[in-house]
Amino acid sequence: MGRKQAAAAASRREYTDEFKREAVQMLLDGHRAKAIAERLGLSGTNVLYRWKQQQLERSGPVASSLEARVRELEGELHRVERERDILKKALAIFGRHE
Repeated sequence: MGRKQAAAAASRREYTDEFKREAVQMLLDGHRAKAIAERLGLSGTNVLYRWKQQQLERSGPVASSLEARVRELEGELHRVERERDILKKALAIFGRHE
């Protein structure tokens, strides 16, 4: 092991399972990964996503299917919000001509 690798291994922080679960729960609750990482003093967002993936793998297929459903619903929500915004603009345009 080289000096840089030894220094990196020596300075690597260890987090408890409870800390990881709470951080992932914040992510699942809708907080932005960057904000969570900054608030908790993490090196970046990748560690959060890795912890989330590890929790999903331990939870089994039910958690994975729920995660897929959440992503599907978030996509649908985004589409509906865009449609709503377009309709608001259309109402404003047509309302001016009266």
